[in-house]
Amino acid sequence: MTQARIGKTVAESTPHWPAPPRRPEGAPNILLVLFDDVGFSDLGCYGSSIRTPHIDRLAARGLRYTGFHTTAMCSTTRAALLTGRNHHAVGMGCLANFDSGFPGYRGKIGKDAGTLAEMLRPHGWRNYMVGKWHVVPLTQSGPAGPFDGWPLGRGFDRYYGFMDAETDQYAPELVRDNTHVDAPGTF
Repeated sequence: MTQARIGKTVAESTPHWPAPPRRPEGAPNILLVLFDDVGFSDLGCYGSSIRTPHIDRLAARGLRYTGFHTTAMCSTTRAALLTGRNHHAVGMGCLANFDSGFPGYRGKIGKDAGTLAEMLRPHGWRNYMVGKWHVVPLTQSGPAGPFDGWPLGRGFDRYYGFMDAETDQYAPELVRDNTHVDAPGTF
């Protein structure tokens, strides 16, 4: 591997641009799915009478984890899933709607807690997030940011979805990457 070398002149200097990181050969794709307000009894792959053929097909081709902890709140569960850590330890002890000013209840994932996307990116994975984010306070989810707690600020390369707890199904407040966008078409 050639390294950059600075000589006395440009002609005596050698530039070097390292290759971008690549995923290891044969490394799997990773699809992580979080369903809000869904339990084991709601999915066909766990014996439900409710038909969920697409979810069942994904479950049959991948790994299913059944030993886990969730909370009764979406923000806290999202924070734990994104970081692999206890939700209080990463600043999300309650809903992300506000920052209480107290440790463990800051309303967003602390920078000292890396997300799965932040861990995978340096090793060549490209990370995409679709859907509900809801891990930043309302004061930080508007068009002016700040964007450090948004998906692109937490290791994702692209994002399409909504930032807060909910959005109107007929006139959704959508975000593409770090930009609020109009919903496509009419409903």
